[in-house]
Amino acid sequence: MSEVWGVALVALGGLLAGGAFSMWKVNRALSAALAVCALLAAAAGALRLGYFGG
Repeated sequence: MSEVWGVALVALGGLLAGGAFSMWKVNRALSAALAVCALLAAAAGALRLGYFGG
């Protein structure tokens, strides 16, 4: 079950990164916030999957 959460978090990070990319011309502050959330979600997913010494 842990693998499902890891894959879901990585997928969420990808969706958030796409949102950050598309919002860049409209609102840069919101885009930066989405990018930070994308990085956190992707890092949490990678750690959940056992990368980086897990």
